Amino acid sequence: LQNRSQRSALRTIIKKCRLAAAAGDPQAAETAFRLAVKRLDQAASKHLIHKNAAARTKSRLSKLLKTNNTQA
Repeated sequence: LQNRSQRSALRTIIKKCRLAAAAGDPQAAETAFRLAVKRLDQAASKHLIHKNAAARTKSRLSKLLKTNNTQA
């Protein structure tokens, strides 16, 4: 049950990062991205998710932020 709640919280943080990037607010998106990266690293270190899954998610979020910043 604890892993389920932690995984759900992680997904919520990732979703907030994606929504902030889509909203077009670079400061909020950057703040959300930093928090998401921190939580992804923590989850990977505790074996809540695989380390490659964490790296892939971070890469995709970073790519999303970069494309949204260049378009704005």
